[in-house]
Amino acid sequence: MPGENLGGFAAPGADPDEAQRRIEQWAQGFAEKAQRYQAVQQETEQLRLTAASSDGRIKVTVRADGSVTDLEFTDKVRTMAPQELAAQILATMHRAQADIAARVGETMAAHLGDEDQETRAAMLDNLRERFPEQPEEPEPEQEQGSSKWDGPEEDAAPAPPAPQPPAAQQPPAAPPAQPRRRPRDDEDDDFGPDFDPLRD
Repeated sequence: MPGENLGGFAAPGADPDEAQRRIEQWAQGFAEKAQRYQAVQQETEQLRLTAASSDGRIKVTVRADGSVTDLEFTDKVRTMAPQELAAQILATMHRAQADIAARVGETMAAHLGDEDQETRAAMLDNLRERFPEQPEEPEPEQEQGSSKWDGPEEDAAPAPPAPQPPAAQQPPAAPPAQPRRRPRDDEDDDFGPDFDPLRD
């Protein structure tokens, strides 16, 4: 409609050329802002964050979306039990992911300055919720025992036999017990086997 205020671009009685100039400025500013956000997106996609375990056996690299791009081991992982190895991998991965929000925030600040603070704060809060900060990994107390990844272990030396007392001090062995013979039915407890009641 004639004279309608189009978002500040055209006001009643405004010069049509001035309105056109403002529209072009707005479009140019929008295009420049889009380019800055595109630069943020491209640089964010190239981010790689790496963390290592405290003993240096494991190294994990992740993208800004948290996915793992690289996983490195040293030969020392062969002495780790499988359960411990899995736990160390997850802990190291989480440590790498914990830096995502900070690095993305730095990238956005470099390209956007103070622009869209509320939107950026919401995005970074979402990243911090997905990838929270991790506590420092404690130092391993001692080397873990060997696992099924290790080579065959040498058999432990058998324990020495207990010392025996000299033969002179050993008690004599008891004679074996004689089995008790069960009497036959034709035997009598008071008479021998040759007893004949009819004989004089």
